[in-house]
Amino acid sequence: MKTTTLFLSALLLAVPLAIVTTADDDYEKREMYQKYQPMNNTSGRLDDDTKAEDRYKREKSNRCGAYGNRSMRALQKHEALFRNECGSCHMAYQPEFLPKRSWKKMMATLEDHFKTDATMDPEDHKKIEAFLIANASDSGTPNSRREAYREISRSIPPGSTPLSISKTYKFKKEHREIPIRLIRQKEVKSIANCAACHRKAEQGYYGERDLIIPNYGRWDD
Repeated sequence: MKTTTLFLSALLLAVPLAIVTTADDDYEKREMYQKYQPMNNTSGRLDDDTKAEDRYKREKSNRCGAYGNRSMRALQKHEALFRNECGSCHMAYQPEFLPKRSWKKMMATLEDHFKTDATMDPEDHKKIEAFLIANASDSGTPNSRREAYREISRSIPPGSTPLSISKTYKFKKEHREIPIRLIRQKEVKSIANCAACHRKAEQGYYGERDLIIPNYGRWDD
């Protein structure tokens, strides 16, 4: 009787753990899919589920090898914090655009963050910096988005530490022909306001298919 009771107790404890683990895995898969589907083709069409799942499995295997499952889930929670904290004032720019040295300097000077005091809770600061460093352009961790942004990151000289993506050579080259009146209009205001024209910028997609400038329309290079 005692053995049966112990077995049932162990089973009851294991069931919630299994549910939590499954929920974490489902959350992780949804997050990965959101990254893959907009980023892995140039046509602007979403990848089908099979292709997205293949990429998800490959990257999960590679990244878990580098960080471990527990660390990966922690980084995903840090990303949610990053989007909530930094995205409350501006678009939460993808960390793959800049190298580690840029993010370290930026996080070390938040008291004067583009003329704004962006200091935060020390624990949140630590978590967000960890996420940025882990996903920076030169972190070396397998990441599909990093490959997509490689042209901007590669245009940054080794000795340079830019704090603004819009100051990089490739960014300026890509936007050089846009009339200043279209940038200064109230619907855009700044060249750094990516989401004003790139309709899927927050999801990490900057293809021409979804590039629509307010009061102008589609932009053709």
